[in-house]
Amino acid sequence: MVGKTLATAFLKESHAVMMGTRDTSKADVMEWKSRNPSARTGSFAETAAFGELLVLATKGTITPDVIKLAGEKNFSAKTVIDATNPIADARPVNGVIQFYTDINQSLMERLQKLLPDAKLVKAFNSVGNALMYKPDLSGGPPTMFICGNDDQAKLTASDILKSFGWEVEDMGKAEAARAIEPLCILWCIPGFLSNEWSNHAFKLLKG
Repeated sequence: MVGKTLATAFLKESHAVMMGTRDTSKADVMEWKSRNPSARTGSFAETAAFGELLVLATKGTITPDVIKLAGEKNFSAKTVIDATNPIADARPVNGVIQFYTDINQSLMERLQKLLPDAKLVKAFNSVGNALMYKPDLSGGPPTMFICGNDDQAKLTASDILKSFGWEVEDMGKAEAARAIEPLCILWCIPGFLSNEWSNHAFKLLKG
């Protein structure tokens, strides 16, 4: 859902888009393609080679495998928006999802080690897909916290986020993902406890 939501958003902003999948003949992929005829679909390797900018919108536990299928060389020197979270295959406890990483290492840091020549930027991991594009909330534009080691890649990601209707706060280098990724846990609690999935996002207030 995250991949399809972001792909549709890029199309609305007049970008050329290819969505990667293990199986382009899957019913939901074909249904999305029928609603977005200008988009392309392909294998992970075809998609990674196609994109000037790449988005990782895969389940955290399988993301390293997806990267191998996509081909590490296809990520080289490219800006890669990392929307993944290290969610464990375990049930939430009182609405709190479990991570398979600890507080001193993020999934983004692991992925950056797998892709040393790519320019990863953490974004889109701390909100549900319903609010990723043009969020309309009473408190005004919400805040997307980002981080990454390459300043130019963060500027590129920031421009995209702003066009998608977000305020952007740069939290620094990749280590900041240790703080950004757990925002997913906090964001999900109202959903699991009260079935509230599309009416909240984070906002940074400054005085």
